[in-house]
Amino acid sequence: MSCSLRWNWTLHRLVPVLLIAVGLAAYQNSFGGAFFFDDHTAIRDNPHIGELWPPGAWQPRGASAVAWRPIAGFSLAVNYALGGRRVQGYHVFNLAIHVLAGLVLFGVVRRTLTGERLRERYGRQASWLAMAIALIWLVHPLQTESVTYVIQRTELLMGLFFLLTLYCVIRAHSSPHRMSWSLGAVLACALGMGSKEVMVVAPLVVLAYDRVFLSKSFSELFRVRGAVYAGLAATWIFVLYRMISEGGIRSGSAGFGHGPVGPLDYAWTQTGVIVHYLRLCFWPYPLVVDYDDWPVAKGIGDVAASAGIVLALLGVTVWAMRRRPTLGVLGVWFFLILAPTSSFLVIITEVAAERRMYLPLAGIVVLVVMSVHATLEFLFRRLSIRNTVRVGIRITTLVIVVAALTYATVHRNEDYRSELSIVLDIVAKRPNNARAHSNAGTLLFRQGRLTEAFAHFSDAVRLKPDYPDAHNNLGAILFLRGQLEEARGHLYEALRLRKDFADAHANLGAVLQRQGQTADAVVHYSEAIRLLETALKLEPNRRDTRHALDELKRAANRSAPATR
Repeated sequence: MSCSLRWNWTLHRLVPVLLIAVGLAAYQNSFGGAFFFDDHTAIRDNPHIGELWPPGAWQPRGASAVAWRPIAGFSLAVNYALGGRRVQGYHVFNLAIHVLAGLVLFGVVRRTLTGERLRERYGRQASWLAMAIALIWLVHPLQTESVTYVIQRTELLMGLFFLLTLYCVIRAHSSPHRMSWSLGAVLACALGMGSKEVMVVAPLVVLAYDRVFLSKSFSELFRVRGAVYAGLAATWIFVLYRMISEGGIRSGSAGFGHGPVGPLDYAWTQTGVIVHYLRLCFWPYPLVVDYDDWPVAKGIGDVAASAGIVLALLGVTVWAMRRRPTLGVLGVWFFLILAPTSSFLVIITEVAAERRMYLPLAGIVVLVVMSVHATLEFLFRRLSIRNTVRVGIRITTLVIVVAALTYATVHRNEDYRSELSIVLDIVAKRPNNARAHSNAGTLLFRQGRLTEAFAHFSDAVRLKPDYPDAHNNLGAILFLRGQLEEARGHLYEALRLRKDFADAHANLGAVLQRQGQTADAVVHYSEAIRLLETALKLEPNRRDTRHALDELKRAANRSAPATR
């Protein structure tokens, strides 16, 4: 066995240990992080995860982040069975999924570099390059939202099953157990469809990879693996069924007919978002959980520079698929995986979200690592540098990069230590984010820090005058300050903007009662109770709604209104 082959063999055996160790180093301080935002409805207040049996008992409906995502829901039920709602177990579970995905990424890259198309050029250093790519992808701080924000395990699971689908197809190409690997690919794809809807592009990405690296033509591809692609395409049935059953891709939050933002404006807006994502790949600061204040473009004129960059990159991808397909497939990987969330399909609740880069980042890392490798090899040859020195330079470069990224990830995880800390981090980095100000005010209100809460609620209303939650929250705190007329005005405005706002009805009832208008107060209390009872009929196991209803019924005459 040659020295190079022994090195590859040794690395291949050490990679699992190394990825686990480095992953723990990067995320060990995330285990004490709190539940926040969608974690509350999906985990803390979700009674469905308390049962593993019968199948589907753990699958919620409605607005939960795991609604119609049964594999993600099942994973939460497993977590609950192992440790209840203790947050540490959910963080450990997330990291385990992330490390497994890193291992599969290592396998995909290594087998690609040792495959027929690239073996002659990269085969001797395949394990080293694959390890470098997997390590950088694993500890990159852009991944923190997916790993540390617990409910974003939907992204982690989708990413793991996406990579497993591709890995199984690669193995099916040359393995004597072709049937087993083919069935594995279809199963992984089906599990991914049950984790997150972005998985719909997996069959297309795998098809592009297959044509570039495994097959000489599409006719050969479908002749050899036609049944595999039929199976992969069959997994789309789940997503189609969900669209038919729920009336949309994610009813109320995504689709072509939601809200004031049209598909074309959304697409132009996404060019700026994509350029922002690309910048974060190379300089991951500032990282933000909530981009609610991202401006929506009203035409190409608002985003001319970013639109030009994205269109140019798309053009390079098309050109490369014809002339340099091994390079072009990275562009296909990046753009196709982002397409469901960053093209014409409007996601009204989140124009931008860093977690969407979980898998696309792998394509960027591959491109950068392979480019750096080619540059170093060129310099080594020109300068006649000895092999031992070359190895030292490669190792030193990788250690510096991984250490710097790990440090940044550890530092970023500190922002997740509590719900208030992550919300205040958003406010500090995006001070024009009205939703973040409203959330900060609510958390401060619950801690009795009323002066600070009032300032944030006031900022939320100033930044977004048509924001019903902000008006309700400001009305609630004005009530406590004794400014009843001002509180009443904001609560009426909240109800004008959202007529079925139960909290605003309850708060307005309290204000009117304090002003002696008992009859009007009873009307609003009754409406709040009716709305909460209706919500419970739709989701009878929601603990938070039931608690709010019971509290309102028991204390309809209480002196302080509720905030949310």
